[in-house]
Amino acid sequence: MVSLPESHRDLLTGPHFAHLTTLMADGSPQVTPVWIDAEGDLVLFNTAEGRVKTRNLDRDGRVALSIQDVQNPYRYLQIRGRVIEKTHAGADAHIDRLAQKYLGQATYPWRSPSEQRVTYKIAATSVQAYP
Repeated sequence: MVSLPESHRDLLTGPHFAHLTTLMADGSPQVTPVWIDAEGDLVLFNTAEGRVKTRNLDRDGRVALSIQDVQNPYRYLQIRGRVIEKTHAGADAHIDRLAQKYLGQATYPWRSPSEQRVTYKIAATSVQAYP
């Protein structure tokens, strides 16, 4: 596992969108913008079971992330890594924390009773910070 640089940690803790790349069954990339946060040197994101990215990650846990500074688009963080944990425990509370961070709302407004939330934890294997 590679440490995340302190110089760019604000990109993980602030309301910056990440573009998450997973791999389709045929090896082609699939990219989705996601809300993120950090837990030490792990990157976390939250989604719902049954989406393309969850199916891809259940098959192959390798990912790439690009996180761009909303104030300076030339400043960004590129991370390659692997999912080390997938959990439903606490996933509803996690999406609420992300809704507060990204929307300023205490609860996630698009929650559906028919979906099951899941939190993924990613360990970086390669990190590049620009500039």
